[in-house]
Amino acid sequence: MLDAFWAVIAAQLMELRSAKNADDVLRILASEGRTAPGFFAGSGGDETVSEALHTAGWTTIWAESSYYYTMRAPDGSMITYIEGDIYRGDRHGHNSEPTGGPAN
Repeated sequence: MLDAFWAVIAAQLMELRSAKNADDVLRILASEGRTAPGFFAGSGGDETVSEALHTAGWTTIWAESSYYYTMRAPDGSMITYIEGDIYRGDRHGHNSEPTGGPAN
């Protein structure tokens, strides 16, 4: 059973190495029944999502740690990784939308 789990993780990482945009990442790491649209279960393994995406030409635009960061794809789309959860866009600071409005 454990071998099957790591085989799935290896396949996901292989696909991530050629991810061109946020949609690719969310398709590869689609999660069902979770609050985040994507999830990577292999964070205890030898390779990381960020390493795989760097291979695909992505850049890290913000990082607080190895488990909380935002990356930009070659097409300009972004994902935020928070402890295995994957969100579309730049969500560091826990705010997915600009607050807008005038300052008080």
